[in-house]
Amino acid sequence: MKHFFARLALRLHSFAYKLASKAALVAEGGLHPKHRLMNYHQFFLDHVSSTDRVLDIGCGNGALAYDLAQAAAKVTAIDVNADHEQTWRERYSRDNLTFHVGDATRWSPEEPFNVIVLSNVLEHIENRDVFLQSVKRLAPRLLIRVPMINRDWITLYKQELGLDYRLDTTHFIEYTMESFQSKLARAGLSIQSYSIQFGEIWAVVSSSHD
Repeated sequence: MKHFFARLALRLHSFAYKLASKAALVAEGGLHPKHRLMNYHQFFLDHVSSTDRVLDIGCGNGALAYDLAQAAAKVTAIDVNADHEQTWRERYSRDNLTFHVGDATRWSPEEPFNVIVLSNVLEHIENRDVFLQSVKRLAPRLLIRVPMINRDWITLYKQELGLDYRLDTTHFIEYTMESFQSKLARAGLSIQSYSIQFGEIWAVVSSSHD
């Protein structure tokens, strides 16, 4: 009983967060304002060059892939959700940008890549060990962005009280720095550089032997 009001307030907090996110999507015409306010595209742009061939796995609506195509030689973007196809065609078309509907772990590209982009993707994968082993063969360098569970006290308090603490109900995990490093190490990957911003880890990753 002593946690009744705390639990109620925390559930309302989660509901308000999800409602605010949906309302913001509508207000911004379908593109979440986090793209603009967090400016997280810049992290990826800063780590690709004009000669890179980039594979954006789990590209979603295609906004990041579109921006990457301004900086890279070629961008191939893939997502399992065919609902994005219309948006790709209507909003995010470039000569050096190709979209595919499919599973990257079962896909055999016709040409090699230099860089893989995983922007808020890994947390949506249930068997992450198998996934990382499958995709790391496609390029020597990965640019990864994942949410942190210890992003603020209220998230940890929700977890402590047995409430849903996830930013998204489709997340299988949210990371600490230590658990993220451990996950990469099991796949033979290591962090070359990283920053923590907006409660997320933004990391440049490569094979441990590189």
